[in-house]
Amino acid sequence: MHTTSSTGLTQSFHRLTLSNLLAHSAEQIGLAATPIIAVLLLHAGAGTTAILQAAQTLPFLLFAIPLGLLADSRSRTRLMAGGEIIRAISLASIMYMVVSGTLTVPLLAAMGFVGTIGTVAYSVTAPSLIPSIVDKRHLIAANGRIELVRSIAFASGPALGGALVGWTGANWAFASAALLSSMAVIALVGIPEPRLSASSLRHPIADMREGVHFLLSHPLLRPVVLTAVVFNIAWYCLQSVYVAYAISNLGHTSTQVGIALATYGVGMLAGATAAPLIRKRASFGQMVIIGPIAGFAASLIMVTTIWLPLFILPLATFFLLGAGPIIWTISTTTLRQAVTPDSMLGRVSAVITSATAGARPLGAGIGALLATAAGTEWCLIAAACGFFIQAAIILTSATANIIEQPALPQPA
Repeated sequence: MHTTSSTGLTQSFHRLTLSNLLAHSAEQIGLAATPIIAVLLLHAGAGTTAILQAAQTLPFLLFAIPLGLLADSRSRTRLMAGGEIIRAISLASIMYMVVSGTLTVPLLAAMGFVGTIGTVAYSVTAPSLIPSIVDKRHLIAANGRIELVRSIAFASGPALGGALVGWTGANWAFASAALLSSMAVIALVGIPEPRLSASSLRHPIADMREGVHFLLSHPLLRPVVLTAVVFNIAWYCLQSVYVAYAISNLGHTSTQVGIALATYGVGMLAGATAAPLIRKRASFGQMVIIGPIAGFAASLIMVTTIWLPLFILPLATFFLLGAGPIIWTISTTTLRQAVTPDSMLGRVSAVITSATAGARPLGAGIGALLATAAGTEWCLIAAACGFFIQAAIILTSATANIIEQPALPQPA
């Protein structure tokens, strides 16, 4: 493992970092452009955009565990590359349908579903690859670097997606995203991987059961996953209706919507940049609880827009939702990698992804039902209740009291 800097990070890790930047940029451009063109081009309402959000998150529930099992028994770089190729094809297909005038809401939902399968493959596998190319003493620095570039993508992607739709049309937004996904595949070339051991090739049901048992029986990881599940339900209840709410209720333009969504990435960038300083001054457990507390505060600010439709309030909401949870992601990912044997990282990551990201369509579904039955304002209130619950879960857990990063596990 060749180290290229005093941080202990390798050249292979830098290639992985670049691939993450490109892949997440493609993802965010596509995610931002989809609801905007649904509202402006296909005249979709809040209920329809929430259904689109559910379609784009459902693959996390359906495919995270199967793909996580593959990450423990197959080449991780090839699995990630395959996922990006799938996403590039789906993005290019949407671009073609926009140009040809054949795009409909069901087709947009179907292509979003297909593209998210690629996102799941990449997202589940990447955290499992990091410990094989980075010494575990440098895990928190590596995870911080990955989250830093991801925050750059989350900051620039939505703004670029909204601007491209507003200035040049939806076809250029999806063409740009497809190109970035293709470049992410190229960046993965040359990253070495350790040989798979014979123990990696086991029965998938037994592997999955082992990963679930490890996660649910671990006193530090169990409250983390429960908090994340509730967080994602609340977050996607809010996010699924935000575009329609901002345009219809607050009178924002597509460019303003893109800017607001991009503020989420700006917050991520600020949080990822501040994480090393916070780590020096706070305990490991205090780093963990920052995200849930920030999420609850952000939801209260968004509820305020019901009575004060000021543009600054969504900006503050998305900034906090980016800044706090990115510190949560860095610390909890490091915690998972530190306490989980390397041979189980793929399946444990998959179970967590399936449980947490799988909660997203549930949150989007709740948003669709509430928006249709009672109005988007009740979605914001329901989301705030969810953010309160997730903060209470982690604040009363043993994880919040961790002083230092736990010791590394013995090889399984």
